[in-house]
Amino acid sequence: MASAVQSLRLCLRTLSRQAPIPRNTAPRICISPRPFSSTPMQWRPAAGKDEIDELVDDEDMNDDDGGADAAEMERVLRGMGRGRDSELENVTQMNERILNDAGEVTSAALRAPKLNRSRSFWNEDEDDTDLITDEMDEDEFDEDDIMSMAHGKLEEFREYREFARIAAWQMPLLSKLARPFEAPTAQEPLRFRYTSYMGEFHPAEKKVVVEFSPRDMPLNEAQQLKLKKLLGPRFNPETEIAKMSCEQFEHQAQNKRYLGDLVDSLVAQAKDSSDMFDDVPLDTRHHKFKVKPKFPKEWRLTEERKKLIEDTRQKSLLLDQAKEEEGKLINGTEKIELFFNPPAPELKVPEYVKARTLQQQPPKLDRFARR
Repeated sequence: MASAVQSLRLCLRTLSRQAPIPRNTAPRICISPRPFSSTPMQWRPAAGKDEIDELVDDEDMNDDDGGADAAEMERVLRGMGRGRDSELENVTQMNERILNDAGEVTSAALRAPKLNRSRSFWNEDEDDTDLITDEMDEDEFDEDDIMSMAHGKLEEFREYREFARIAAWQMPLLSKLARPFEAPTAQEPLRFRYTSYMGEFHPAEKKVVVEFSPRDMPLNEAQQLKLKKLLGPRFNPETEIAKMSCEQFEHQAQNKRYLGDLVDSLVAQAKDSSDMFDDVPLDTRHHKFKVKPKFPKEWRLTEERKKLIEDTRQKSLLLDQAKEEEGKLINGTEKIELFFNPPAPELKVPEYVKARTLQQQPPKLDRFARR
């Protein structure tokens, strides 16, 4: 039984994690220094036979206790195995994490450095917003394909050709869906206007505007006037059209339904004869009337004015003809040509004036004439 327990102990020792073995395995014996003495050192006496028998009996008792509970030892052994598996898994995960970190550091070290383009000499590497390309994280060019800029240009031409095909083949098919214009009837007094961005999402796409005229509603004059007063600044007194809009809901149909209910409630309030607002005048201060200048009636060409203008022209022509015959009519074209192209000046002939100057000089008197 003792041999089985000893083998189990050896198995447990091999499964357990052993501590690192120090280099110097020899035990260090510490002996306290003795003062100088002539007597030899006294050691502990050896154990007697009785003490050895007691130690053997204690060891046998311990072995009997351990062998009695073999199932408990097997359970401990399995627990030690599972603990070792968990430790092995933790160590494996740690090694993988270290390898991943090392791979990231290595890739970052091997990656081409990014230049500060704003501080470059001529800012040559500035991003071009008109190109359909990603210049930041593109792969290194290996001379086996065209550049990213060329791919972006090809994508641009593909988009142009797609719209050209739509215009050539699909747009003419819309003529089959055309319908003749039909004027709105009296049962359709409301005109709704929507906003569309051709498939693109826009926050203003949900807005709906409704326009109507109080004269088109089934109301009498007094009720129409009350409706105008209820509309307030939404009524244009110059065009006699009311305009309202709504964009507080998410979808266009919801906003349209809200405007329809609002118009129905206004019409119902206008038909209420309990209070017709007779003492409240129609306020039009919100609208600024723009005065448009009109052509004066006095300047219009009537038959009498046309005849007067024709007589005046005939008289002026007769007067010019009489002056031309007398030679008193001034030709403006000749005057302009004479001003811009004057005639060449005449050359003056030189005169001999030397003899004349000699004759005009007084005669010289002889200094000795008085003597």
